[in-house]
Amino acid sequence: MDMKIDLNFDAGEHDAVNTEAAVMPYITSVNVACGLHAGSPKVMHAVIRLAKQYNVCVGAHPSWPDRENFGRREMWLPLDEVEALVSYQVGALAAIARMEAMELRHVKPHGALYNQAAENAELAEAIVRAVKRFSQDLIVVGLAGSYLVEAARAIGLPAAGEAFPDRAYRPDGTLMPRNQPGAVLEDPVQVAANAVRLAREGIRRGETLLQPDTLCLHGDTHCAAENARQVRAALEAAGMLLEPL
Repeated sequence: MDMKIDLNFDAGEHDAVNTEAAVMPYITSVNVACGLHAGSPKVMHAVIRLAKQYNVCVGAHPSWPDRENFGRREMWLPLDEVEALVSYQVGALAAIARMEAMELRHVKPHGALYNQAAENAELAEAIVRAVKRFSQDLIVVGLAGSYLVEAARAIGLPAAGEAFPDRAYRPDGTLMPRNQPGAVLEDPVQVAANAVRLAREGIRRGETLLQPDTLCLHGDTHCAAENARQVRAALEAAGMLLEPL
């Protein structure tokens, strides 16, 4: 029996959508920036139109309000403000999706918000409360084995654990920080091989083996389109069935 895996892509983070157009034929889900770390209403519309054209499922990619640092600077805000920020971004993208005759499938935080929610239970709970208030059907995407995934499931939301073929992992199963050499994999062949390994073997964290539901490719690399092409081909060659969440 074929193993099923979702292949998602962080999108809408630049003025042009050339990369998204090149990547969209190979992915099954797309995470669209909601304007606070990157993106704009015009870009949101454009990415969602592309997703509709290629039958790709759309999700919101909310962030800390931090365009200067691309949402990668850690912030700490009151939890009610976190809920409001997530609600605002998900609602904005959902409205634009509705205008394009599409519906949101999932929510995946971006950057520092994602990483902090992976390790901080209270922050994770604030995020999933906001998602649940918007819709009980949205899938919360978070780092496999993280507090974010656990918090979503604890309040009855569907959740998906994620792994990153274009990132290096530390021995404890967490992502290597981007400021360390080798943290971002640049060779599409290596990225594709890593994708197959992660899908087949999962991520080992201590004595626990975490099997991802979805694999993520980043859009802010020069080889994003080639990564997507080679990852898709490698997964299919390995007998994986690519399906959206």
